[in-house]
Amino acid sequence: MQRREFPAMGTAVELLLDAKLSAGGRLAFDQAEREFERLEAILSRFRPDSELSALNRSGCLEAGPDLVAVTRLALAAREQTGGRFDPTVHDAVLAAGYDRTFDEIAPDGELRAPRPCGGEIRVTGRTIELEPGFRLDLGGIAKGYAVDRACTILSAAGPCLVNAGGDLVGHGRLWPVGVETADGQITLGLEDGAIATSGRDRRHWRRGGTEVHHLIDPATGAPAAGDLVRVTVVAPTAVQAETLAKAVFLGAPAEGPAVLVTADGRTVLTGGLQ
Repeated sequence: MQRREFPAMGTAVELLLDAKLSAGGRLAFDQAEREFERLEAILSRFRPDSELSALNRSGCLEAGPDLVAVTRLALAAREQTGGRFDPTVHDAVLAAGYDRTFDEIAPDGELRAPRPCGGEIRVTGRTIELEPGFRLDLGGIAKGYAVDRACTILSAAGPCLVNAGGDLVGHGRLWPVGVETADGQITLGLEDGAIATSGRDRRHWRRGGTEVHHLIDPATGAPAAGDLVRVTVVAPTAVQAETLAKAVFLGAPAEGPAVLVTADGRTVLTGGLQ
């Protein structure tokens, strides 16, 4: 088993390749790592020179193919989830205090008023136009897109697993994946599919003496309230898993395989995991 780990998109990325050490495997690792770096440079809201930042500054941009593709995926996800997944949460995330990379967030500060979400986005050819007063945050779906792309690259060298901070795709064999529950951990077998987790137990901080987190409810523009702490979803791709995990966390029914952890310490299994 070959392994490589590197930082990207605000998390640790792990690549596994079930093949003997070879020049082809090393090249595949290099290409997959470069793909993460390339996509982060385009899609990060934390980089002032990214295409996404340029779009957010101007409100209209003739964008490259990756920003167009991820924006279209985000629009489809908003439609699919009835607005629970919304890429225009950017300013609401900032109002909650997530205005810099997570490692740099001040532990406490002033609690600001929620910001509205649901802004219009128009994509015509390569041109993306935002409704005035709204900006895009593509963080989760961009990470899923990068995981899917890296897996496609790495799979040319053999069975592989790509894991970006718990958003992962496995290909070519059965991969055991540990998933946290209220009581410890269960192991899921993942084969040619993806897993993503959304939760408020990892990325949280305080504002005005109140604990807040990064998962915004577009209906209120504030960090989501509810009885779920964490949701892990299995889906065909990382983009789909990201979308569904966020939607279920915000109250959508879990119609496929999922692990739900509640605030009162219960673990609920759905779909084929029941």
